[in-house]
Amino acid sequence: MPAGNTDRLSAAARHLGPVVLIGPMAVGKSAIGQQLAQHLGCAFVDTDALVVAQHGTIAEIFASRGEHAFRELEARAVAQAIEKAQGSATVISLGGGAVLDSGTQQLLGRCTVVYLECDAETVAERIARNSGRPLLAGDAMGRWRTLFATRQPVYERLADLVLDVRSGSVPELAHRLEDALGEHAAAKTAAVPAPAATKEVE
Repeated sequence: MPAGNTDRLSAAARHLGPVVLIGPMAVGKSAIGQQLAQHLGCAFVDTDALVVAQHGTIAEIFASRGEHAFRELEARAVAQAIEKAQGSATVISLGGGAVLDSGTQQLLGRCTVVYLECDAETVAERIARNSGRPLLAGDAMGRWRTLFATRQPVYERLADLVLDVRSGSVPELAHRLEDALGEHAAAKTAAVPAPAATKEVE
């Protein structure tokens, strides 16, 4: 992509705030987020990794303390990551259910939120390879579909940008997102009013 987009992102970091990736489990938030951060030369934070580093594996937390305790730890990690990243172009990846917390939703108002949009077919192979997700115990794909149906409206409501990840490699998707963020940053820098509808990333 043209270097100018990265320059626009750097210049407009204070307008964009942290770039936060949201979406369902196994959609590729961490992989795309890491790639995007490399392109932009900025920090990448995975809030699930923050929880694990401080409290042990997510499976262990679910088993010993339950989902409610995990959600509290998760919300705290998200708040810490967003507070630390204010005024920067930091890329932050959130766990699939993190957006359900009302405090987190308020904090996301200070960020540029990107919803990674997919369908069950997109994630089926990844879920089959990784059976260690506590919320997907048993019928993994059935559970994924149920959770996605509940969370999808929240993802759509919170998103400033939508990136369709049903096709394309991780580097290709990161480049597409980088282009879209460059345009978004330029529009904010020029103080152009945001459109009423969420922008789709082609």
